[in-house]
Amino acid sequence: MPHAERMLPGPVNASALPGPRKAMTPHAGRIAIFSASVGAGHDGAAAELARRLTADGFAVDRHDLLDLLPAGLGRAVRTGYHRMLVRAPWAYQRIYSSSERAGGGGPAARALLRAAEHRVLHALHPDTGAVVSTYPGSSQVLGRLRRNGRLAAPVLTYLTDFSVHPLWVAPGVDVHLAAHPVAAAQARAAGARTVRMCGPVTDPRFRPRTAAERDRARDRFGLPARAPLALLVAGSWGVGPVRQVALELRDSGAAVPVVVCGRNEALAARLRAEGIEYAYGWVDDMPALMHAADVLVQNAGGLTSLEAFAAGLPVASYRCIPGHGLTNAAALHEAGVAVWIRDPAELKAVLTDLVDGPLGARQREAALALFLRTPGQGPAAEIARRLRYGSARAGSPSAPRARSAPRRLAATAAVACAVWACAVAMGGATALDGPGLVRTVGHSLDLDDFRHGDGHGNGPEGHHS
Repeated sequence: MPHAERMLPGPVNASALPGPRKAMTPHAGRIAIFSASVGAGHDGAAAELARRLTADGFAVDRHDLLDLLPAGLGRAVRTGYHRMLVRAPWAYQRIYSSSERAGGGGPAARALLRAAEHRVLHALHPDTGAVVSTYPGSSQVLGRLRRNGRLAAPVLTYLTDFSVHPLWVAPGVDVHLAAHPVAAAQARAAGARTVRMCGPVTDPRFRPRTAAERDRARDRFGLPARAPLALLVAGSWGVGPVRQVALELRDSGAAVPVVVCGRNEALAARLRAEGIEYAYGWVDDMPALMHAADVLVQNAGGLTSLEAFAAGLPVASYRCIPGHGLTNAAALHEAGVAVWIRDPAELKAVLTDLVDGPLGARQREAALALFLRTPGQGPAAEIARRLRYGSARAGSPSAPRARSAPRRLAATAAVACAVWACAVAMGGATALDGPGLVRTVGHSLDLDDFRHGDGHGNGPEGHHS
């Protein structure tokens, strides 16, 4: 059982799992947070929530749902999602749109998530008083446990993005926490009963810069002292048409491109070879790099966009990745906190306006307004309130329901592994199932890579670029 100080538990040994427990009952001081290491947004939100709750005196346990999937399928899910974004983005768009229309995941995805319930339940400390999810798959698992009476502690979902795929909204979840009214409205439209608007969570190091901080940051990274800088990000995996966008930024003359490729060091090297002088792989101090920049250009709309908002950096969505990249771009544009550039001919004019024009000023004002909340209004405070409310209402433990036998996995593993690993929508599952989907994406995904990494030198870890 992980201690509160162990923030990232390793894979669970199924043979070491204890026997059935009674239903979890609330306790006033312990909170569990479930995320997933696909990209960085889910883990980043979980880390900041954990930091805030720990500072408020709560014991916090963090869990990665992918480590709790049976038969080591978490790595296959992570690798399949990555490979699809890199090799078959058209298939990811098709899957995302289909699952959005269907209202969530299909039968094989649900079967695999049900197979994770036993491990998720036993990963929880007996004194857990509230459970938080920052990932659609874990929301589905926890919501089902809550709905079936096997989990008495309240469950909250923190919506990491502005666009809300239906998979985020799980029956049984007590409260959905949204960063903006646009996300809150989408969650309600998807069926969420209780939605609280509580603002985004970002590391406090992301804050508006001073002129002196800007100069120091540029000097530290060896960047031009006076030229406008466009910080181009592509997540921790460096996916999307990064090279094309970097060249377009350079050729537009609106700003000097500063490109962060995350774990994709090969991409960074290629860009430098093609004349993009300021191309980086992994960057440990993104707050300083944002202080150096004048505008952020992004393609996914996740955690890095929220960090830019907190830093007072105008944001443009351009040549977005399929699926959640496009829906996030639309939601951010609707919210007025980022502009969505759809026509390449508009790139120079829009970037110039963002760097030193009224459009950039309006966006900075709208984005910074997201963070103008008292400590008692933020997501951590809402989680603490729900924990206390659940503790006050707690009675006798619910009778444990019969658990799904592990042997049930054998009937669905072959299909579920291929489907769920290849078809991750927002880091979650898909509405499509079976051989049709496998034929759709199989030519682009080498399943042997699931046993040996993703083929690009990337390990399983994910973080913001």
